[in-house]
Amino acid sequence: MAYSAVSGFFIQDDPAAVPTIIGALPVRLGLIDDSIERWKTFKKKLDQLNAEGDAVYKLVYLCRHGQGYHNVAESKYGTEAWDAYWSTLNGDDELTWGPDPLLTPVGQGQAVDAREAWKAELEFGIPTPERCYASPLRRALDTWTITMGGEGEHRVLPEASRRVTILENCREEYGIHTCDLRSPLSSLQRLYPPPMYTFEDGFREEDPVWREGERETKENIARRALTVLDVIFRGDRDGAIVSITAHGGFINGFLAAIGRPSYALPTGGILPVVVKYAI
Repeated sequence: MAYSAVSGFFIQDDPAAVPTIIGALPVRLGLIDDSIERWKTFKKKLDQLNAEGDAVYKLVYLCRHGQGYHNVAESKYGTEAWDAYWSTLNGDDELTWGPDPLLTPVGQGQAVDAREAWKAELEFGIPTPERCYASPLRRALDTWTITMGGEGEHRVLPEASRRVTILENCREEYGIHTCDLRSPLSSLQRLYPPPMYTFEDGFREEDPVWREGERETKENIARRALTVLDVIFRGDRDGAIVSITAHGGFINGFLAAIGRPSYALPTGGILPVVVKYAI
């Protein structure tokens, strides 16, 4: 396996970790070291690993979007009924969840909470992302914008890093569920213009993969995650600190691709993972 997880830095690394107990945004984002020099010490260890030269190590912050209207609908009807029927519709008489649903006010608040969690650790030297990637679905892009895209008192990233590259393969498990049908490129470009937002080369106008009668397999999500890992490690060798703002299904595909068990990250949550790429 070219990519693997390196454990021992975060409480979430423990295979017995329980996401519902740890929560979306644990103190220090889960870093075990609670000293004043904690992030400086962590970055020194990461730099030492990279200095060994036999592999490349990066810290990847896996960020799940805030609550969307589809999440509310699934809770309303229950997962069994949602998967069997309601997910195939665009909404009911109260909610609209497809295609490409927005964040709810709660979801927007969760993105703000994530921003504040970052800001709380800035004074302790938390390494912020040098490269940001995101799903093309609006709930993920809006989460990144609220959490990472702010200026002034809302600033998390330095100006040079306040950019995000939008990758088709960072999207959620696709097919059947209308909430996972993305918006056309022309619409997304109006909403998320350059230079802050960059669409990868070859990004197509219409959704190229969503199918009304076929749901993507978990195995294919992991294969997609491998292509994202290739972008991060092979296509962009600069930057040891990376964020990916995406979805629960994609995040678990990413974890499978690096040999880690699934992790039910709550909406609005951040899961830091140290990833090794064997050269």
